[in-house]
Amino acid sequence: MMATYRDHRPVNEGTPPLSPRERFYRRERRSVPAARGFARDALAEWEIGPRADDVLVCVSELATNALVHGVPPGRGFLLRLLPYDGGVRVEVHDSGDGVPAIPLAEGAEPAEGGRGLLLVAALADKWGVGARAPGKVVWCEFG
Repeated sequence: MMATYRDHRPVNEGTPPLSPRERFYRRERRSVPAARGFARDALAEWEIGPRADDVLVCVSELATNALVHGVPPGRGFLLRLLPYDGGVRVEVHDSGDGVPAIPLAEGAEPAEGGRGLLLVAALADKWGVGARAPGKVVWCEFG
């Protein structure tokens, strides 16, 4: 005769998956520090410590670029943070035209514009721009 034993462990025991976070910000100067604080809280909750400072600098730069170059009056931008396997993807969605790029001038210091993207390119593992209607998504990833 074979006995059947009941397993009393919870199903899917383990660490629950991390949830993405997103928040919309208006076209206001105080939106940049608010976005940085929002990201800081999410990174602390997700325990992403080693590169948190790099992520926060990039959140500030992308949010600033969205406000200065990508958000028409009366609009705002969406900050989305997506955790994955110990890393995080930062996305800033805006409704402005144009594609951001790092100005390339041989032997010259970059103009005032473009330094933010130089920082993003230097700190992030990857970055890029995607299309959305209307506008664009500027993103960066940290492994």
